[in-house]
Amino acid sequence: MQTPTYQEMLDAGVHFGHLRKKWNPKMAPYIFGERKGIHIIDLFKTQEKLEESAAALRQVARSGKKILFVATKKQAKEIVADAARRVSMPYVTERWLGGMMTNFATIRKSIKKMQSIEKMTTDGSFESITKKERLMLMRERNKLERVIGGIAQLNRLPAALLIVDISHEHIALAEATKLNINTFGLVDTNSDPTKVDFAIPCNDDASKSVQLVMNYLTHAIIEGLEERKKQKAEGDAVADREAMDDDAQAHADAERAGDEKPERGAPVARMAQDDDEE
Repeated sequence: MQTPTYQEMLDAGVHFGHLRKKWNPKMAPYIFGERKGIHIIDLFKTQEKLEESAAALRQVARSGKKILFVATKKQAKEIVADAARRVSMPYVTERWLGGMMTNFATIRKSIKKMQSIEKMTTDGSFESITKKERLMLMRERNKLERVIGGIAQLNRLPAALLIVDISHEHIALAEATKLNINTFGLVDTNSDPTKVDFAIPCNDDASKSVQLVMNYLTHAIIEGLEERKKQKAEGDAVADREAMDDDAQAHADAERAGDEKPERGAPVARMAQDDDEE
């Protein structure tokens, strides 16, 4: 997928930053200027960082590892959830539970509890409990689904976090940093870009801006997944050819061994001939 053009980013409002009084000085390299008290982001720097982040995400996807999408802001949560579902990646869009990564074993217990309640709804277990108990279990299940439903299939820690607004998701960022998990972040002028491994300077408040950036990054992940699938198919084909070659070689060796085997009774005949000569 082609990197978003300068005009596309302008139309989406990617260049709009925060008020000057709210800026973070560490964002200075990514700020083009100021207009009516609002900082303007340098879109050429945005393009450069987008390409760098896309290449890294493509590599993570190609390796078969998981990327956790994180965005709990109202204007970004649906966009991020849709993007994550498109590439079958885990996501958190309701609320980041403290310890979701650093205390992952406990989170897994909550996931198993949610799954056990879901199983009860299908195997007839609900018929043997009271209506009140059934209602309480369904409420608990709905609550768990809302908060951790997006990571239900996450069996181990992800290889990377893709975060919208690192200031808003500072707890998730802190946990990922503590566990040495790679971080990708949409960073506005009020945030510190040095806190993430791959910072993408852009407007993280406008839904159009988030949509444009997420579409590009998601497409990069799709390309990585397709490359992995293709590589795996080629590897299987090579393995099949090698197996066929091994079988053919074994068959040829067996035939060669059969040709070299002496005829039955030949040694006995030679022994009889030696006896006659004596």
